[in-house]
Amino acid sequence: MKIEIRGAERLSFREKQVVTLKEMGASNEETAKRLGITSSTVATIYNRAKQKGYEVVIVIPGQALGIFGNDEEGGD
Repeated sequence: MKIEIRGAERLSFREKQVVTLKEMGASNEETAKRLGITSSTVATIYNRAKQKGYEVVIVIPGQALGIFGNDEEGGD
């Protein structure tokens, strides 16, 4: 699985960190612990990032979903 943040150029480095962790399902508390900040700071940063606008795209290879055979990527 790969995560792509479209509009990331509008986000600060810290906002990118918070957005990535939050969009991967981490709670404010988990994100705060990992980044060494408070959970209220995580909430503030996340809200500020959302106001700047970004889009998260998750890229999942077809093989991981079991929708393609072993020998072909696409098909009929």
